[in-house]
Amino acid sequence: MSMCRKIAVSNWELYRKYHENDRIEDYVNHLAGLEEAADRPDRLILREKKLLEAEYEQLLEMVWEKFRNSEIELIPHTYLAVVQKMGIGKIHLPFSLLKKHAVENQLQSMEVIGTSIHSVEEAKEAEQLGATYVTAGHIFTTDCKPGLEPRGLEFLEQVCENVKIPVYAIGGIHPNNIEKIEKSSAAGACMMSEYMK
Repeated sequence: MSMCRKIAVSNWELYRKYHENDRIEDYVNHLAGLEEAADRPDRLILREKKLLEAEYEQLLEMVWEKFRNSEIELIPHTYLAVVQKMGIGKIHLPFSLLKKHAVENQLQSMEVIGTSIHSVEEAKEAEQLGATYVTAGHIFTTDCKPGLEPRGLEFLEQVCENVKIPVYAIGGIHPNNIEKIEKSSAAGACMMSEYMK
């Protein structure tokens, strides 16, 4: 595969752990600094599971200000109402929320809709529900899922074979194993720890 897109996935908890820094402004500047990174990502999924909706909205406003004219495509996560209020036509949803919002016909205004899947069946359903891409994982062993067996490259290939939309690998991917993803049928790879460091 020639074109392996790289996707950064944000995690404020990890940033704070690596940098021992609690200032949200510094975190926003760190994310904006990915533009200058040697290994610049094509996309940033702003995924902050620990933030409440109001906190996430505040963070998204700050990050959106930095990324509005960036080469990096910003994809907000989870909070559809916040994203629609801000007029951003892109979102990444947990699979359960994708199903809920699709059933309620709330996704018409979205041009990019991503979701996280953990089985071939979920990938196929996500495509039917209108997802424009999926992240499939976790592929390799990762600290984010301690004790959970990785699904592996065979699983990744099965997902790619069963949907027409782009599939991005996620979970335990770093510079030492990304080559395995580049050789797969996946459209790209998501990395969290590498970009939060």
